[in-house]
Amino acid sequence: GDRSERIRTYNFPQGRVSDHRIGLTLYKIEAIMNGDLDEIIDALITADTAEKLKAEE
Repeated sequence: GDRSERIRTYNFPQGRVSDHRIGLTLYKIEAIMNGDLDEIIDALITADTAEKLKAEE
């Protein structure tokens, strides 16, 4: 895929994970790589819910 279509970036030197779809940046790459995905999942659910509510207007 095209680089402009990126979904998530894992920057190991900075310890950063960015989800480009929702503009989320977390500085906990080690925890995320060990399976602690709750914060990312919660943010994705919130963004999806907001998008669906906006579409209903």
